[in-house]
Amino acid sequence: MSVNYHHMEPEHIGHVLDLWSRSEGVDLGSDSPESILGFLERNPRLSWVAMRDELPVGAALCGHDGRRGYIHHLAVDSSERRAGIGHALVERCLSGLREAGIGKCHIFVFRSNQFGELFWGPTGWQRRDDVQMYSHFL
Repeated sequence: MSVNYHHMEPEHIGHVLDLWSRSEGVDLGSDSPESILGFLERNPRLSWVAMRDELPVGAALCGHDGRRGYIHHLAVDSSERRAGIGHALVERCLSGLREAGIGKCHIFVFRSNQFGELFWGPTGWQRRDDVQMYSHFL
């Protein structure tokens, strides 16, 4: 059966969180079903799920702040990698951002994420070493 792509909807959240939690290099931090739902509500029709046999085999959380786009938690099930699913998810995210008038997109990749480096490095995304990220828990 082929892979079908759908906008991420609330009913996908549980399965997608499971996919992300077992994906190397993805750290959910304090993400919860409620926080993902809020993100989807603030960024409608920008996040995507790749489905095979009614189960997600890939997912990307995408949104913007009105100025810059962000892709979070791009993951493809290990048994489905190297079939173009990740690239198809990214292209759908970027297309939605373009339609929203967003001209630049960022993705955060942990330095320890070897799969992320292999995926993003050769695809035209520029690694930035000129900025540091700081986090503060509220």
